[in-house]
Amino acid sequence: MSTGTGVGTATGTGTGTDVPMVRMTGVHKWYGHAHVLRGIDLEVPRGTVTVVLGPSGSGKSTALRCINQLEEIQAGAIRVDGELMGYREGVRRGTPTLFRLHPKVVARQRSRIGMVFQRFNLFPHMTAAGNVVEAQVQVLGRPKAQARERALELLGRVGLSDRTDHYPAQLSGGQQQRVAIARALAMDPELMLFDEPTSALDPELVGEVLGVMRDLAASGMTMVVVTHETGFAREVADQAVFMADGVVVEHGSPERVLVDPTEQRTRDFLARVL
Repeated sequence: MSTGTGVGTATGTGTGTDVPMVRMTGVHKWYGHAHVLRGIDLEVPRGTVTVVLGPSGSGKSTALRCINQLEEIQAGAIRVDGELMGYREGVRRGTPTLFRLHPKVVARQRSRIGMVFQRFNLFPHMTAAGNVVEAQVQVLGRPKAQARERALELLGRVGLSDRTDHYPAQLSGGQQQRVAIARALAMDPELMLFDEPTSALDPELVGEVLGVMRDLAASGMTMVVVTHETGFAREVADQAVFMADGVVVEHGSPERVLVDPTEQRTRDFLARVL
């Protein structure tokens, strides 16, 4: 049975090219007494790349996890391709409200979104191909032969055709992260979320992962990327977002936000990371 929630109401549904791939409206998130997201409003047009920057603890990763429904929000609403994520609209005691969806429905919604984490989270007992096959079989119900064919195609796309039968321990960090990207793409997502995908890599391995992400952006994949790689942001992003203390401080074109920011907090952060 659905249960009521303090999440505020959100109206308007429907999909189409004029509907943002992601729309966050007044999103709040608490962990106990810690108010991590403080009314986030953000739109990500389809087919674009949005880069999110900010200091540690600013709420960047939490925002991604809320989009992907790995975390529940306490107020506001999140829509992906026009669909309300994690909740359904209803009425309780005459008041419009939102009710939490059944976990199986949330899992179906989440299956449309690919996510790549800081840590690769590969199964150590499976080869690169096996890691890419597994979710296709278990979640999408694809026949194993079809899933392996797709896995080999995607591993080739990320430059790992010669590593398909290697285990994670036999791969570099950059190669493991590329396997993780192939695994996410195997689910045929409409949206890709990247949570600091290069932060755990040695500096000489960063470029190979960013190269795969550049190719994804060029293919028209909608992407939201949390990163400190300002060069990547300037080169690839359509929109740059700077967050601090759980709020969006400013957003706009990478040229404006990263080169000529209007807010002092943005200028201070860029001075440190550059």
